[in-house]
Amino acid sequence: MIRLRSTAILGVLISSSAFAAERTITLAVQNMACDYCSSAVRKSLEAVPGVAKAIVSLNDKTAIVTYDDAKADVKALIGATTRAGYLSASRS
Repeated sequence: MIRLRSTAILGVLISSSAFAAERTITLAVQNMACDYCSSAVRKSLEAVPGVAKAIVSLNDKTAIVTYDDAKADVKALIGATTRAGYLSASRS
């Protein structure tokens, strides 16, 4: 009984995914002027480990990003768009 409980506790402690959550954030993205721009932003976000989906709107100048918060964070998302040449900030 003790061994089973110890194994279960150890499994939870080792597994960071036990505490992971899927998050969705809206980023306000600057300097997007064409379809190439929105595609570049989408690809930069999708390259971040943990990002499940990125929907970029050229008209609204936004990116809606769904990601695993155990693998990515807002700072990584903003860094990805910035490295692609498009400054962004959290809107939500």
